[in-house]
Amino acid sequence: MKLSAAYRLAATVLHGFDEYRTRFQAITGDARRRFRDAAWQETQQANAGRINLYKEKVDDTLGRLQRTFNQDVLAHCDYWREARSRYAELISHRLDYELAETFFNSLFCSIFHHRHIRNDWMFVYSSREDAPRRSGIELCRRQSVNDDWQAALVWALTEAPLDNPFADAEEDAALGAEFLREHLPDAILQAENAEIELLHSVFYRNKGAYLVGRIRGGGEQVPLILPVLHGEDGEERSGIACLHLDTVLIEPDEVSILFSFTRAYFQVDVPVPNEFVGYLQTLMPQKSESELYAAIGFFKHGKTAFFRALNHQVARRDDRFIIAPGVRGMVMAVFVLPSHQTVFKIIKDRFDPAKDVTHDQVREKYRLVKRHDRVGRMADTQEFSNFIARQDHFDPDCLAHLLEVAPSTVALKGDKVIIRHCYTERLMTPLNLYLKDCDEAEQLTILKDYGNAIKQLAAANIFPGDMLLKNFGVTRHGRVIFYDYDEISYLTDCHFRAIPKPSHPEQELAGEPWFSIGPNDIFPEEFGPFLIANPTRREQFYRLHPEIFDPAYWQGLQQDIRAGRVIDVYPYRNKQRFNGARAALIH
Repeated sequence: MKLSAAYRLAATVLHGFDEYRTRFQAITGDARRRFRDAAWQETQQANAGRINLYKEKVDDTLGRLQRTFNQDVLAHCDYWREARSRYAELISHRLDYELAETFFNSLFCSIFHHRHIRNDWMFVYSSREDAPRRSGIELCRRQSVNDDWQAALVWALTEAPLDNPFADAEEDAALGAEFLREHLPDAILQAENAEIELLHSVFYRNKGAYLVGRIRGGGEQVPLILPVLHGEDGEERSGIACLHLDTVLIEPDEVSILFSFTRAYFQVDVPVPNEFVGYLQTLMPQKSESELYAAIGFFKHGKTAFFRALNHQVARRDDRFIIAPGVRGMVMAVFVLPSHQTVFKIIKDRFDPAKDVTHDQVREKYRLVKRHDRVGRMADTQEFSNFIARQDHFDPDCLAHLLEVAPSTVALKGDKVIIRHCYTERLMTPLNLYLKDCDEAEQLTILKDYGNAIKQLAAANIFPGDMLLKNFGVTRHGRVIFYDYDEISYLTDCHFRAIPKPSHPEQELAGEPWFSIGPNDIFPEEFGPFLIANPTRREQFYRLHPEIFDPAYWQGLQQDIRAGRVIDVYPYRNKQRFNGARAALIH
């Protein structure tokens, strides 16, 4: 074997990775300008473009490899073993080495069709498992409080790397300081050494810019998030929109929701990915490494981290994959590993007759969700090919079911189960099961959020299609999330109609519709019995969300979307916003 061939292979892959990172950082770096100019539609396009970028650069690099090397080299694992070693040397001093390893893995899997998954030939495990986690690069800025919370918050806001001026930083800081004095632990409030610490990098998403860090003092710490928005009154200075502080978040659960798997990825400059994620984990210890990598835009490495964690979990625990609780799907077979809080979805070979959709269409629906803004109401997914697990890690009933409904996807080979294709999502409680255990007050809260989920998806140009309770889940934070995507579509592709009024008794008594129905026709007046079978719950839902059953409501949303209006979606409750308190100060 010629060493030079393996080295050139490694160098070609690294060149492709460098191209990816350069373009990724350019898109991300422009988020500051997009926020300054309120270029919200461009922001949406940049988000989708950055997601598509990874596959584009993998495909470009694959083409370069195929043009440079003959098939004997590319298809020979010994060359890849040596190339892996050379590649590890080439990236050994990089700050983003783990992302580079994942890119190498993507090329290997593209060539070998997700087979030969061994650490000899690719980075099943990182080449720097025991690498020190400190680069020496300072990620944060800090300010002592000195018992003046308002002054500390003025510093936090005005020293942030934002191009827009604040309309009134003193007023914003006064509101924030009042909140902190009411909600911070006494140990921090009374500490002489209390300080605010914020990451230098600003987190951009949708119409918001988020300053992220923590408050420390008296031996305690709490996370700190300062969401910054453009002013609602349109105030400008020198032609640039003014900003205001929208709220302050210090509860771990609130921060977790901000970084939720149900939301679009942040656009944020990440100088040292593993240290950056490590810092975020100090704010959200319950968040997995894979979720946090994905949240800051590195969703492919998030998938790598997920795979490694799953392998570790399966190896050290004795629980088994089981059929997911709830109603079995018409399109998907779903199973879970209870200890890992993850669901696995496999497309069935044959769908129930009620489903008029193809396998390719289902895959495209999942790609749509990946690219689209999930507005906190759709679960992010990861896609896997040739997922392998030991047979004894499956409950026998679960394995029998998978082999029965998806024999072209699930196969046994010796003591191994090979799943040729699957999706993973975060485990949630199905909404229909959740409602069974609710008291009346909680039931109303959840039904209200169910309707809000439908409305927010619609305002983001997503129509769920099949809106049955079983197709939604409830997170540990009590948020209702849509997770069944086989009938999803753009709202603007739908035709919402009122049911025509019959012109004579025969039409009124007809057992079948007497009027023509097009393939995209939807009649909101008919939603009730289909969404909620329980009459009492259905009546409650009617009272909470009457507009959902009105065709004019949906048509109005379509008009707004076609006019280019981008909705406001806040990753915290409306009552937490300072707009009401700000108005009280003014008046």
